[in-house]
Amino acid sequence: MSVLSVLVWLPASGALALLGLPRRDGWLRGLALAVMLGTLAVAAWLFAHFPRGEAGYWLSERVPWVPALGIAYHLGVDGISLPLVVLTAFLFPVALVGTWDAVRVRVKEYLVLLLLLEAAVLGTFLALDLVLFYVFWEAVLIPMYFLIGLWGSERRSYAALKFFLFTMAGSVLMLLAIAGLYLSTGTFDATQLSAAQVPPELQPWLFAAFLVAFAIKVPLLPLHTWLPDAHTEAPTAGSVILAGLLLKMGTYGIVRFCLGLFPEVSRAAAPALMAVAALGIVYGAAVAYAQSDVKRLVAYSSVSHLGFVVLGTFALNPQGLSGALLQMVNHGISTGGLFLLVGILYERAHTRAVDAFGGVARVLPTFAALSLFVVFSSAALPGTNGFVGEFLVLLGTFRTDPRWAAVAAVGVVLSAVYLLWMVQRVYFGPPRPEVQRFAPLSLPERVALVSLVLAILWIGLYPKPWLVRSEAAVEAVVRRVQQLPSAVGRP
Repeated sequence: MSVLSVLVWLPASGALALLGLPRRDGWLRGLALAVMLGTLAVAAWLFAHFPRGEAGYWLSERVPWVPALGIAYHLGVDGISLPLVVLTAFLFPVALVGTWDAVRVRVKEYLVLLLLLEAAVLGTFLALDLVLFYVFWEAVLIPMYFLIGLWGSERRSYAALKFFLFTMAGSVLMLLAIAGLYLSTGTFDATQLSAAQVPPELQPWLFAAFLVAFAIKVPLLPLHTWLPDAHTEAPTAGSVILAGLLLKMGTYGIVRFCLGLFPEVSRAAAPALMAVAALGIVYGAAVAYAQSDVKRLVAYSSVSHLGFVVLGTFALNPQGLSGALLQMVNHGISTGGLFLLVGILYERAHTRAVDAFGGVARVLPTFAALSLFVVFSSAALPGTNGFVGEFLVLLGTFRTDPRWAAVAAVGVVLSAVYLLWMVQRVYFGPPRPEVQRFAPLSLPERVALVSLVLAILWIGLYPKPWLVRSEAAVEAVVRRVQQLPSAVGRP
């Protein structure tokens, strides 16, 4: 078994092991955490040993699955998927530790679903066969549906069903596109499809089907309406994973399959999609400012910030695409961190209303200090990871179309407005009587928040290790879409 299979199936094996153990919640949580940390160790090894300047797939594994149709168990990692694999392996233990005692009923089932979800997300980022990719993509829906529906808030059933139906609608279109690709090329292998000749008249339809499926998951305006409900009703760990990872499946799919398989159509559609992304940045920020529920505010901020990812992607130059890929990681850390902050507050106040708080910084000064790092990251303050990603996106966008860079810059200002407004109302001012009774941070909560802050500062102060590992793969995608000559032999 290769290291990639170990990465995918270690969490799944941990889930099966938990099923056979007695219901001793402390032991079950410890075992689940050990499995997640083992997965993180494997991902860290991949990151440390990934060769710089590698444009193709550094590691791959291919085993025939359905030989009659050419379907294979085909995994691979390159500079596009590597950052998201590391992000996945990092966020799951952070989400578990940060909500260590938040779930007190059906703990075994909860942990099993988290581990299965981790396996499915990792499989999605590593799959190179389109059928295998679709299987992992769909497998993500099941544990997330139950996490929302069983451990969510009052309207959890509605939110879980809405999440499932929206994503399934896009998945049907993706499945039709996969079938169309196979019938026109005779293969499901993504590495072969990139060189296959898809009939020109079919390409716009296949591109559109893939794009809608991925745009729902991102989600892009106006396909975003499921997101605030899902985030608001999900348990804290579910919100962290949903914002930090599941939304990245959509942006990853756009880069991997829309740009990778349909370069000419991507180039033609780029101006319109840049416009949609820029408008989504401003729309999400404006609606976030209007929210009185802290969790819905963070949910709409996610719509805004993911607009930067799509904007940088369709700038179709190395700066924009590098920024988009790094911003996928940054958004996972910062917005996942914001949802963790909201969850910590909710566990103490049992409300998410902005007006129910005030003076948290006086009662929990350490929590407030750590929170500001996460908020500043989301607001793209220089020195944090968010600044690096958004700066590269704006630079790449300016080179392609300065108008949309200016619109996106307005979104940067608006994000600072609604985030600082939230901080002022929640953290400062005289403490309310309910806030004065808040319990201090637990050790697991401190560990989770410190881990996020360290990641924010690492990427913000020294992003080079992340950028150099993706540079060659990013340039290869841009050359393909822009139909530029190969850089082979370049010094």
